[in-house]
Amino acid sequence: MTQIGDPRLLIDGELTEAASGARFDNVNPATEEILGGTADASAEDMGRAIGAARRAFDETDWSTNRALRKRCLEQLHAAIEAEKEELRTELVAEVGCPVIVTYGPQLDAPLEDGLLWPAAEIDRFEWERELPEGHAFGMKARRWVVKEPAGVVGAIIPWNFPFEVTLQKVGQALATGNTMIVKPAPDTPWNATRLGRLIAEKTDIPAGVINVVASSDHLVGEELVIDPRVDLISFTGSTGVGRRIMEKGAATMKRLFLELGGKSADIILDDTDFATRLPGGAMVCMHGGQGCAMPTRMLLPRSRYDEGIEILAEAFRNVPYGDPTDPGNIQGPQISAKQRERVLGYIETGVKEGARLVVGGGRPAHLDKGWFVEPTLFADVDNSMTIAREEIFGPVLVVVPFDDDDDAVRIANDNQYGLAGMVTSASEERALAVAGRIRAGSLSVNGGVGYGADAPFGGYKASGVGRQNGIEGFLQYLETKTIAVGIS
Repeated sequence: MTQIGDPRLLIDGELTEAASGARFDNVNPATEEILGGTADASAEDMGRAIGAARRAFDETDWSTNRALRKRCLEQLHAAIEAEKEELRTELVAEVGCPVIVTYGPQLDAPLEDGLLWPAAEIDRFEWERELPEGHAFGMKARRWVVKEPAGVVGAIIPWNFPFEVTLQKVGQALATGNTMIVKPAPDTPWNATRLGRLIAEKTDIPAGVINVVASSDHLVGEELVIDPRVDLISFTGSTGVGRRIMEKGAATMKRLFLELGGKSADIILDDTDFATRLPGGAMVCMHGGQGCAMPTRMLLPRSRYDEGIEILAEAFRNVPYGDPTDPGNIQGPQISAKQRERVLGYIETGVKEGARLVVGGGRPAHLDKGWFVEPTLFADVDNSMTIAREEIFGPVLVVVPFDDDDDAVRIANDNQYGLAGMVTSASEERALAVAGRIRAGSLSVNGGVGYGADAPFGGYKASGVGRQNGIEGFLQYLETKTIAVGIS
């Protein structure tokens, strides 16, 4: 075994092992081989990191020194760029993501503006605004509103797009003057520990402003939620964990950003060019289907249903998958054996509930290593079935028939989630009319992609609270103070 990633935590400006000296294994999900070890933090280590972030916020000028913050974010961007190819290799190894995906949302896309857009926003943002002269209760006052950082941010990171999510949280939280603790998922710690090393070695970020604390124990991350020294939790992950964070954070009145699960609908209206559009439905297999906004529920018009299933079946039979280092593959493994079994369990449930399994449904016979699931297509799915209602997080598309536009809207909205969605039609006006009725945070119309550090992302209903990125995301990490000075 050759250690390829940095095992160390970053606490109070120091790269360090866990206080106990313990480490946990980082495993390649495509080969099931141990890549190396990572410092296994305890509640004691997390407590030190929280204390460091608290001191850095309360006792340094980080929260008010905008020029320093901008310079530090630009330094961090440059440092990551210098090691981008090493990071790319590391992400493929620990996340199991196909290398082609790193040229998009897994690495290159967030790196392009994830730090630079918030850094530039520091100079553009209206940190203070004047109000008209006040006359409340017969007293004159000069009044203004000030935006100030929330304080100490606990950022809890998922394993599916770990670098992307970390960068989006770090960029906005630091640009707005907060200090923070980053808790990476135990499945994918090294992209975060690399970031910690670059912060310590290549930037002027003061000690304690950002801390990286990896641990195999999810309850170590929960310390962020229950500790009164932490002001805001920024979490991306499952809706179940999001609900637990809301409950546990209530005692200390935590401010929350929660970007949670999804079961996004891909609505194909009957005037769509099926031959051109429908093969793209197999893109739900990208990265093993491990994406919260993926349109995993396709809605097809009954009038063209059989035609659509035939095209989809051909596409799913030809999904290139397997070794994530092969640039020809779009689908790699599930992140763990546990996740693979979870996906296979949902497929079994779909069959039992009466859905028609058209393609896939099992473990690939030709891959004897790695936590892979075959690209899987279900037809004749009723929207009440488990596989249509719950997030599978695997390479599985379920297809639900609809009668007309109103029926499609009804079915799309009949779900606890509301993260994203897609609408395709030969008529942009018709597609926009349908999209406008979908209760979701992001809508793609006729293939449009809204992604970017300037574009707010988040969901309705059980898909979360708040938005990441854009001005809405910037505001998420700020408090509002109104000041009035009496005048005669």
